[in-house]
Amino acid sequence: MTRTEGARRPTGIPPEVLRQVKLLELRTRGLVNSLFAGEYRSVFKGQGMEFAEVREYQPGDEVRSIDWNVTARMRRPFVKRYIEERELTVMLAVDLSGSGRFGTRGRFKSELASELAAVLVMSAIRNNDRVGVLLFTDRVEHVVPPRKGRRHALRLIRDMLAFEPLGRGTDVAGASDYLLKSLSHHAIVFLISDFLQPALERPLKLLAQRHDLVAVTVEDPAETALPDVGLARFIDPETREVIDVDTSDPAVRMAFAEAVDVERDARRKLFRRLAVDEIAVRTDQPVIEPLLKFFRTRETTARRR
Repeated sequence: MTRTEGARRPTGIPPEVLRQVKLLELRTRGLVNSLFAGEYRSVFKGQGMEFAEVREYQPGDEVRSIDWNVTARMRRPFVKRYIEERELTVMLAVDLSGSGRFGTRGRFKSELASELAAVLVMSAIRNNDRVGVLLFTDRVEHVVPPRKGRRHALRLIRDMLAFEPLGRGTDVAGASDYLLKSLSHHAIVFLISDFLQPALERPLKLLAQRHDLVAVTVEDPAETALPDVGLARFIDPETREVIDVDTSDPAVRMAFAEAVDVERDARRKLFRRLAVDEIAVRTDQPVIEPLLKFFRTRETTARRR
């Protein structure tokens, strides 16, 4: 059963989690104010133009903006003024499956995902956009519909940090299907996951056709290369499958690295084929540079178009 805003919420939140929420809000608010506010606004523009007023023509105004009816009535030129419909809907779909509780560089992948999501939440709120969160595993676990305001933003950050999922697996298709049914208008969807799941093309394609989809790939360095530590036992965090591997064998380490490269290359080709932008973040690096690179690349692409 999906836990939504009207269903059971996280209760009895430990004081240390509340402190984390406050610290994360302060840190991300500083980043947004100093770095991301302008980039976010320039990349994610409004959905159209809204009529604001009619005013008297001034030198430099475009002729095509002249309101001929008012001009004829007043016997001097008047123009229509429009403002951008700024309000957008942003939805963060965050993967909380078992593989997110892995990390070898001081934090889990799930913690990195929460930090990046918090930056996006504060960026949206700073620009008066509506933002919501969907937390999923092998089921849709928790949903907070898009709203505005600082209190709402703090609630989203709190939920991402404190929520304890029931599932361990990953179902991107289920999360995608939920978003397609629940988002009635065009939205910006950030899908935050390690994407360690097959059969991604169909759900991503459907979601990208309806919304502005951005894939955020969360990785840990230890997932890309096996350490030479001799015989090691690995447990799949989602399926609990156990496998013993002789990591001292160079052929084993090479085969693992090649498999990782093939998988990563296939995922990137899929994103390009579907025209889905990707933000790749790692647990051993801050989120600042990948986000800035994404904003600047997308702005450059938009200008060329």
